[in-house]
Amino acid sequence: MKLLEVSAAVVQQPDGEFLLAERPAGKPYAGYWEFPGGKIEAGETPFHALVRELHEELGIEVDVAYPWLTRVYAYPHATVRLHFFRVMTWHGEPHGKEAQRLSWQYPDAVAVSPLLPANGPILRSLNLPPVYAITRAADLGVEAFLERLEFALQSGTRLIQVREKAMERAALHVFAAEVVKRAHAHGARVVINSDIELAREVGADGVQLTSAQLLALTAKPEFELVGASCHDQTELERAAELDLDFVVLSPVKPTQSHPGAPVLGWVRFAHLAVGMPMPVYALGGVSGADLDEARQHGAHGVAMLRGAWVGS
Repeated sequence: MKLLEVSAAVVQQPDGEFLLAERPAGKPYAGYWEFPGGKIEAGETPFHALVRELHEELGIEVDVAYPWLTRVYAYPHATVRLHFFRVMTWHGEPHGKEAQRLSWQYPDAVAVSPLLPANGPILRSLNLPPVYAITRAADLGVEAFLERLEFALQSGTRLIQVREKAMERAALHVFAAEVVKRAHAHGARVVINSDIELAREVGADGVQLTSAQLLALTAKPEFELVGASCHDQTELERAAELDLDFVVLSPVKPTQSHPGAPVLGWVRFAHLAVGMPMPVYALGGVSGADLDEARQHGAHGVAMLRGAWVGS
């Protein structure tokens, strides 16, 4: 069956609300809800197809759109490769130019149905926040770190990785359990670096695999969230094969912990990240100020150690 190339748009408000459109009568899956977009015509890039389709379907002009995920899905009538973009700013008021109904929805509370079958993983990915915070209790001290954690949670941090390689396991168990307790009280999620058993013991939401674990595993661990640390094409492709929920790709820029080590840079980062089926966080020397640039180069967001815990 021929592979159909399609551009799809996550037209998104600053508060995370995004636009869904109902497929009109006469098309396959009529009445199902989908992300706006359409087929990429001969000679078009995915971005140019996106701009054209949103003008034709919704009557809007795209100002800023970032490449995001690329996923393949086999429907009975066609196999499609969906090139998703996050449309952050536009002008014009979206309206159904093909008489299709439109609806603004939140990723964690979609109230329209049925959705096209391909969209389940997209909604899960949209639920991942733009900042992925990595603990640094070893640098700050446990009590000082927990104070900063509480401030960050109150300020909106919603995804945290417990990564304390120098901490003895008994102390790490106590620390991780406290992070999970505090995070869950604020609706945030926690993953544990590399230790699958510890993640289960403390009730964490998932695990962050090392690159060595990623390459050795034959199946995805059973958690709500499974991420992995990647540094090259081989590791990213393995994460895609295992259908992981997200990855971090590093190092993007020079870091304090590894001075003089080779870095990817944004151009190489984009070459690796664009086209992946799962969200990719940029890690290594980045801060919140790099979020927009990271998204321009195909990142879902930024992962930070030092930058995540300032200001408290």
